[in-house]
Amino acid sequence: MDNMVHIFSREDENRGCTKETCDPSKSVYGYEPNLGATIFFFILFTVSGAVYLWQGIKTKTQFFTGAMILGAISEVLGYVAKFILHNDPFSDLGFKMSVVLLTFAPAFYSAGIYYTLKHIWSVSELFPLLDLDSHCYSITFGSDFSRLRPAWYTYIFISCDIFSILLQAAGGALASAANDMTLLDIGDNVMIAGLALQVVTLVVFGLFAADYAIAAYRNRTRLNPSTEKLRNSPRFKFFLVALWVAFLCILLRSAYLVAELAGGWVHNEILRNQILFICLDSLPIGLAAVVMNVWHPGYCFPRSEQEAVIAEEKMMRNSSGSDEEARIQ
Repeated sequence: MDNMVHIFSREDENRGCTKETCDPSKSVYGYEPNLGATIFFFILFTVSGAVYLWQGIKTKTQFFTGAMILGAISEVLGYVAKFILHNDPFSDLGFKMSVVLLTFAPAFYSAGIYYTLKHIWSVSELFPLLDLDSHCYSITFGSDFSRLRPAWYTYIFISCDIFSILLQAAGGALASAANDMTLLDIGDNVMIAGLALQVVTLVVFGLFAADYAIAAYRNRTRLNPSTEKLRNSPRFKFFLVALWVAFLCILLRSAYLVAELAGGWVHNEILRNQILFICLDSLPIGLAAVVMNVWHPGYCFPRSEQEAVIAEEKMMRNSSGSDEEARIQ
């Protein structure tokens, strides 16, 4: 009988316990989620998501807004699961909701950050509906210093994000449906592979971003003169700091989750430590969400300034073309 319990441990993580028959320490998480912390982060992500919606409507930053709202919704529903677990630490629904939703959430936030980085380089991609002709008008620093074309950051890193989510979903489905240890191990390993891919994607993205930042600094005398005022403004400098803070918070949280799930579902001290969860999960993602609310890219790259830069660069290009034609004649 003990062997059967072990084999089916993933299907019945609570070993038959209920809140009426067992202490919360016997549950998968090993604790009853703190009600105060749960309420605080539920409110934080609800307000943050609502603010993102309002900011998106006002600034028309559709992709960034969509990604951040999906992240906020995932977090809010994840903390609904924490409410369920507070009332019943042995709730199977609460456990599965919290694992799935709080696992996916950082991928949506990181997608918003991936997309934001290319805004620094290409105004034609930031506002594709503007009439920009075939030229790619540089914004802020320019794309010449990047090892990748701005659009490729979206294609590569967001594609990796989506693939990571699919791996996590497939792993979770396999593990939850497992009826033997082989399938159970495969499911857990697939889920961990998805999370590891998320961490690797973040690290590679950070290296490319740092490389670009160093190159732009070394070539600071050659930067786009049309955006000098924006580059030197406090709001833009704070925006860059906020972007790195959000990125590092998501990276920290994702690395923690890999370590958490790598320990398995039974007797996992990381999984069962509520203080670690709050400090390395709730707080980093909460901070990432709030700093990008405060230093929203739509405010740091307002449409009016983008259009002014475009007009100035068109004028400079036309002037250069006229001078060239005059020299040829």
